This record gives sequence, C-alpha cells and structure tokens, in this order.
Amino acid sequence: MELANPDAGLSLINRVVNSIVEIVGVTVLSSIVVVVFVNAVGRYALNFSFPWAEEFVQMSMPWLAMTGVFLSVRRGAMIRIDYFFEKIPQRFQAAVAIFGYMMNIAILLGLAYVSLDFVMLFGGDVALYVEVPTGWSTSALVCGAAGAAMAYFAEFFVLWRNKQLSLKRGDAKT
Repeated sequence: MELANPDAGLSLINRVVNSIVEIVGVTVLSSIVVVVFVNAVGRYALNFSFPWAEEFVQMSMPWLAMTGVFLSVRRGAMIRIDYFFEKIPQRFQAAVAIFGYMMNIAILLGLAYVSLDFVMLFGGDVALYVEVPTGWSTSALVCGAAGAAMAYFAEFFVLWRNKQLSLKRGDAKT
C-alpha cells in the first residue's frame, strides 16, 4: 500500500536511521522549495532576486538525491526487473542475485571512492555566492554512495543469514 508506513516491522535502530535520513531529505527539499518560491516572488513582484538562490539549489540537489537513493535501497524500492530474474532457472537465481548484490556494492563503493577523491581535490573551493566550500555539496556523493553500499550489504547479509538458517532447519531448497 502506497501510504502505509514503509518502516513498519523494522527494529528500532533501523527506524531511527531511516527517520534521520528522511528528516534530512525533507529538510533539504523544503529549503529548496522555500528558496525557489521566495526568489520567484521577489523576482516577479518586487523586481529583485537573490543572487545566491540558484547556487543554493544546485548545491542542495546532491543531498536530496542521495537521501532518496539511500532510503530506496533500505526499503527495497530500487528499480529492478523481476520479470527477467524470474525467467532464470531456479537453481541459478541465487548465484545471479549474489552477483547483482556484489556488483551494486562494488559500483557504489567505486563511486564513493571517486567522489571522495573529488572532494579532497576540489572540496575546499568556495562557492561564489553562498560562500561555503563546494565540499559541502559534493560530499553528499561520498555519504550517499557509501551509505547505499552499506545498505545493500546489510540487505545481502540478512538474505544470506536467513538462507543459512533455513538450510540448518532443512526447510529450504538447495
């Protein structure tokens, strides 16, 4: 159900982590909406605009995107094509799923590494209008990619652990 609590049934720590990331995402989105609205009203009603508004929005977008990516991974809402996965013979599905998890984790960790290198090189540059280091914005790529990789690993670990437990009980297909 679309409006149901997506974190129902999770442990307290998982709900807290998701809530913190939700609060960050909602705060970023709300601040973007307010800045754009105030700037638009100022521009058309008062013939005045804030020179820093566009730069603020551009620097906030990576945080908005990465909070969304992190929560999508944590809640199993990333886009995937189950149709093709279900066409794979049952005996190969586990291997394909493991390969998929490992590829996602490797790609996200690679993105985090490259992003960290970028932040280390250019993160100290100061933005022209908002006068904060650009690392404030680009560090979202490091945090988001590393966080999503950890979320994928946690999901993989839970699936693996459940498979091991069911094998011990003897109620799973090998």
